[in-house]
Amino acid sequence: MKRIFFRVATTLLVAAAATSGCARTEAPYRAVHPCKKATLAYEQAPTGAVAAARGEPTGEAYERPPEQPFATTQSRPVSTVSVDVDTASLSNTRRFVEQQHKLPPPQAVRIEEWVNAFDYGLAVPTEGRPFAVHTEVTDAPWRPGHKLARISLQSRRVSQEALPPMNLVFLLDTSGSMQAPNKLPLVQASLRMLVRRLRAQDRVAIVTYAGSAGLVLPATTGDRKKAILAAIDRLQAGGSTAGAAGIQLAYQVARAGARRGVNSRVILATDGDFNVGMSSDASLVRLIETQRDAGVFLTVLGFGAGNYKDSKMQKLADHGDGQHAYIDGLREAHKVLARQMGSTLLTVAKDVKVQVEFNPERVASWRLIGYDNRRMAARDFDDDRKDAGELGAGHSVTWLYEFVPKPSVARRGLRYHGNRGQDGSQEWCFVKLRHKAPTGGASTLQTSPVSDRAVPFAQASESTRFAAAVAEAGLVLSQSEHAGRATLASAMERASDALGTDLHGDRAAFVDLLRRARALSR
Repeated sequence: MKRIFFRVATTLLVAAAATSGCARTEAPYRAVHPCKKATLAYEQAPTGAVAAARGEPTGEAYERPPEQPFATTQSRPVSTVSVDVDTASLSNTRRFVEQQHKLPPPQAVRIEEWVNAFDYGLAVPTEGRPFAVHTEVTDAPWRPGHKLARISLQSRRVSQEALPPMNLVFLLDTSGSMQAPNKLPLVQASLRMLVRRLRAQDRVAIVTYAGSAGLVLPATTGDRKKAILAAIDRLQAGGSTAGAAGIQLAYQVARAGARRGVNSRVILATDGDFNVGMSSDASLVRLIETQRDAGVFLTVLGFGAGNYKDSKMQKLADHGDGQHAYIDGLREAHKVLARQMGSTLLTVAKDVKVQVEFNPERVASWRLIGYDNRRMAARDFDDDRKDAGELGAGHSVTWLYEFVPKPSVARRGLRYHGNRGQDGSQEWCFVKLRHKAPTGGASTLQTSPVSDRAVPFAQASESTRFAAAVAEAGLVLSQSEHAGRATLASAMERASDALGTDLHGDRAAFVDLLRRARALSR
């Protein structure tokens, strides 16, 4: 009876949390700086006596490298960075603000993930290319005299009906720490949305891990929805967390079902706390790296509060050639697993890198906003052995560069010197992109110059103005030393003026998030 009561109660609590924002945690925070030259870490203090009494680990963990400063174009004309399609930071911030009624820890705010959480309605590629390049230059609204360059990629869109057959393995954390309503019950509700969209040509297996790993459901065709949903409904939380064993078994099952022309993927749903067996970040990363070359991609879905290990989740997704999303409620679950099913599950380009060379005749100094953990050495751009991020079907990815224009003439740079008559003096910068096909080994190069035409901010496109508003809010909440005159109030006003059609209400929801964050900041 207790077990039945618990399942009914948690189901009701999930529905309540999705509509009213319950499940609050009022733990204080403490900043941890283990190595000022390397990574800034941030951990949440233990979240109460209940978890401690059960012997469960407590505390949230975040990591972010030091913020990128301005670089002079004379000394450093080139920026090289990997693509990043993760969106976990924005929905995790929403959990802090709307459910826990507090501002997020600064290290949890990754501005690139905020910017890339929105669809900007960009034109899709033509001529068989996997993505189209869009650029625009305007004024940096938080720093008079500075410019803001938006460089965006839009990948081709693929309808659900046109997706290739899918070989999916749900790898689900069923340890004791997953008992909370916003953990395993929300995992179950989220996966039901995905299962209802499966087709007969798709196959799903379910692997769970607690004290040990086990195969709950062998590979089952997507038209047998009742069997798949029944297996999901039977899941219960309890025991310790043998995450590494679960990952090994999930990849084994996925490889067994891999076929030519089939999209194979492991979908990991967890709070990120692995405490049995191989549990260090380095060990888990090595395990993931040995599996990705077999053509099985990884999607990492984060859940819960109190002991959420964001830093571990990021590393697993980055090294597993996949995406990291945080599910804070049913709305986000629908967005990630239903509305954006193609971009979540189908990779159209891998090892995507961008290299931007700034013209020293036109640009005095520059800095990339965000992407602090995605920077690469300039020599890595042409090295196909270097791993980079993946781009899913329908994904749009944006890089924002803030730079100081230079009216005076300087020496010519790499592109602008010895170019045999090619005139690049009327360009702010030159963009180079490299990518591989999902199953390819050699990269393809794509280039795009950015002319030195700049429009006033008020005349910039809705896409650029909204992206700038998102970045401005991120500068404030991440406590950036480069925030200039940025405020939540001005970011909210700019975002409100660039809502556009907002088909799914994502931009309006962001404005409401800023309104709540501003009230908390007071």
